[in-house]
Order: sequence, then structure tokens, then C-alpha cells
Amino acid sequence: MGEVSLFFINGRIAAAESSELREADVLVDAAGIITAIGTGLPAPEGAEVIDCAGCLLVPGMFDVHVHSREPGDEHKETLASCAAAALHGGVTGLVLMPDTSPPVDSGNLVKSAMDLVSEVSPIPMHQSGCLTKGRQGTELAGFSGMASRGVPMLTDADRTVSCPDLMRRCMEYARDFDLLVTSHTDTPALSKAGVVNEGRVSYRFGLPGIPGISQEIAIDRDILIASHTGARLHLQQLSTARGLESVRRAKEAGTKVTCEVSPHHLVLSELEIRDYNTHFKFNPPLRSVEDTEALVAGLIDGSIDIIASDHAPHTEFEKSSDFGSAPFGAAGLETTVLVLHDRFIRTGVFGWDLLIQRYSDAPRKLIGQLPVAISEGTAAEFFVFDPAAQTVITRDYLRTKSPVSPFIGETLAGAIRGTIVRGMWFA
Repeated sequence: MGEVSLFFINGRIAAAESSELREADVLVDAAGIITAIGTGLPAPEGAEVIDCAGCLLVPGMFDVHVHSREPGDEHKETLASCAAAALHGGVTGLVLMPDTSPPVDSGNLVKSAMDLVSEVSPIPMHQSGCLTKGRQGTELAGFSGMASRGVPMLTDADRTVSCPDLMRRCMEYARDFDLLVTSHTDTPALSKAGVVNEGRVSYRFGLPGIPGISQEIAIDRDILIASHTGARLHLQQLSTARGLESVRRAKEAGTKVTCEVSPHHLVLSELEIRDYNTHFKFNPPLRSVEDTEALVAGLIDGSIDIIASDHAPHTEFEKSSDFGSAPFGAAGLETTVLVLHDRFIRTGVFGWDLLIQRYSDAPRKLIGQLPVAISEGTAAEFFVFDPAAQTVITRDYLRTKSPVSPFIGETLAGAIRGTIVRGMWFA
């Protein structure tokens, strides 16, 4: 906890319940609790005053799709650098994917991972567990042990459980342990060695394509299995309009299904891929302009429940290879809020209330956590955002170890001035 009270003055508070911004000062005591909110509050003796004139106070975001790389690939990212990137991006809690080395597929490995988190991370990090042993897709992981350690979800991260019978058993066991099944939906027999969306861009570059039906077939399959078993299903990284329609139909039919979208699938399309730039190589790949527009509409109308960064750091050396060989993914924790503000909030497509709903409240509710709000008597967990400033995304700006981002070199509207969580102010 901090040693002194923090007094945030002249700010405007954003909330999930309203698009209106509330002018207020906010006092946070040394224990990290918000003790007063109002206008014209007197500065307590000894408090550190933080002038937020022109700035917003925004509840901390929560990211349910983060690859930390530790243990096993610390050259790409560590838990400490991942936490620093999160705080720099206004994220005050997250869920770690289990695709470490070794994969987190047992209760003992969950405990080891959480012990490490407790030693190095200033923010809450929740460790997910694997669906299958070693993420190999051949046999069930240790559900009972992982459930006893409190995993928030089970997932094989960026791998699909290809066998439908095994996926059925995963969902049945998960249902019995009241665990959330999270699925990376892909059909390997269709995606094969693809690296970009199948269509005019793949043809122009001479690269193997991944057709939209590769994800759409897997979405339909997993929805049907979830409906049959009664399990709770969360679909990762929707990327196509037809996949979204399948989710809409499933929700209308009463299936317990939620879904997420990554910021790059909201603001980028396959047309942004130029000069074989591997920073634009994602799995699922960037899709058509029509798909991107449909996903934005789905986010606004509530068909898409959650925004998740899919923070997947790699080294510059790994990404410097040819497009076919370079790994999928890029860093995302530090750019998600900035990019969505620049593209959508600044331009009036949607407001801060929707961003808070989809990237703060709903992700927490998904794993059984209470949403955070800026209100008296609660723990302070928010960031200060300056909408009049600009942020240039450069290697020096990023706190992640990975300099890989499709937004490198861009100037984005707005700047995150600092984040408070657990009584500590990170500026």
C-alpha cells in the first residue's frame, strides 16, 4: 500500500452506467480506499495532490486473454514486464493463458504459477488451466486439481481441441466442476499452414490462406457441444461476421455462450497488410473490411460480450523472419485502450461507458469477479486518461519486452497518465 493519501483533483469520472462524465475530486487514503468524492474538496494535510484537469478517471480494465510467456519463454516476456505493460495500458487485472513451458495442466502447476505471480506482480493475475494434458489434444488435463486451485477458466489457449468427443468430455467435466470452457475455434484441416485470410490478399501476396469457415465450423461445433452438455462456453477472438451470427443464434436459443473480440480485429482488416509486415500476422488472421464492420456492430449491440487484447509478445528477431515462418501475435496490453479511444470514442462511434462495460465489467463478471467502480468506500482501481494529449507508439514507449505491434509508429489520440491499484500509484 502507499505511504500517503492521494488526492485527484479537477477530474471527470467515467462509468459503465452512463455516457455522461461526472466532474469530481477523488480522495484515496493510504490504504488504497476511496474515502471521498465531490467537487471542491479541501486537500487533506500531507496528501499528494494529482491535478487531473482536462483528464478522465476511468475504472481499471480487465483482460481475459494474456500470454505472459513465463515460465519458459522469459526472453519474450516475464510476469513483471507483463504487469508493467498492463499498468501502462490502464489494465488492473488479467487472466494468464496456460501456454507456458511447461503448460499449466495440473493443480500443482497452477499453484506454482500463482506463487510466482504473488512474488512479482503488483496487479491481480489469475492463472487459467489447460483443457487437455500438455495442450496436446489427446487426453483430459487434471480438472479436479486445477478446480481446487481456483482456476477461472480452462483453455488450450491458441490450440483447438480437434476431437469432438474429447471436447464433449472436456465440457462435461467442466460442467460438473462449474468451470468455464474457453475455446480457440479453428478447424486445422482447413486452416492447415495458412498465415493470412484466404482471399484477395492471400492471392496477391502468394501466401497460404486461412478461410473464414475454419473458425465458423469450429464455432458451430463447440456451440452444439455446449448446448448438448449444458457447459458454459466462452469463444475467443471472433473474427468473422458469420461466426458472430452463430453466436447470436446460440444466445437466442439459450445456450450458455459468451464471446470476445480483440482490438486488432475491430480496427484492422486484411487490407492493412503491406510489405509482408509480420506485425500484422495474427491467429485468427485479420479478415475482410465487411467482417471488421460486423464485429464493431456486434460489440455495440451487445452480441459480443468482451474485449480482450490477446497480448502475445514475441521478440523482434522472431518476427523478422519471413511472413510464413514468423509466429502469430503481437503485444496488445498497452495499446488497446489508446487504439479504441482513437478509433471509436474520439470519433463518437461509442463512448467510455461501452468500453468500460466490455473491457472492465464484463470480463470480471465472466470469471466471477465483481466489477470495479469509482465510488466511496471501494478500493481505488482506475487510471487517469488525457483525451487532449497524443501518444506515439514507439519501442521506447512500450513497457513490454516485445517491440512487436501493428501500431508501432502511429500517433494515437489520448494518453494514459497513470494507474492506481492496491493503493499504489504508477505513473
